[in-house]
Amino acid sequence: MSDLHFYLKQFFQVHENDLEKVASFFVAESISKGEFLVKQGHYCDRLSFIHSGLIRIYADGPKTEITQWISTPGYFVTELNSFVFQSPSRFHLQCLTDVELFTIRKKDYERLQDIIPQWNKLEKAFLAKCFVMLEDRVFSHLSLSAEERYERFFEAQKELLHQVPLQYIASMLGMTPETFSRVRKKHLESGS
Repeated sequence: MSDLHFYLKQFFQVHENDLEKVASFFVAESISKGEFLVKQGHYCDRLSFIHSGLIRIYADGPKTEITQWISTPGYFVTELNSFVFQSPSRFHLQCLTDVELFTIRKKDYERLQDIIPQWNKLEKAFLAKCFVMLEDRVFSHLSLSAEERYERFFEAQKELLHQVPLQYIASMLGMTPETFSRVRKKHLESGS
């Protein structure tokens, strides 16, 4: 079973007999470091599964860029508001490394409801998972201290500390670079 099949089954809980039908709509593509999947203000017509590489999701703020998330292999990436509601993207999706993706375009995604009888139910579960992940992030930002947010990040994705500029991680965790540096130094000194 390929990574794509495994994650389609995990995220969409699609039956084995429908798995091949869904997977057939995804197209393999390679995108170079620095290129964009979508730019802020444009329309996002793709849902992509990251096979390898890193994608930064960020917005241009009034004074600085705001990193919303760094997507890693094994997850789907899109600008959900733009993809679902055809509104201009609020974010840039830019490759931080060379990236290998499996992508389904919006028109093909919409065809799945005609091919897979239970697609609406599967899609609802997928969107609910996306929403829960977002709720968890919002709750962390509202309820955890900067140190606790760093510790949670370190436990889950410490490899990113050596793969992306630290100011992106600081922004993603809702910290200034100075606060991030202080928290990181304290974490390193404690030997955690």
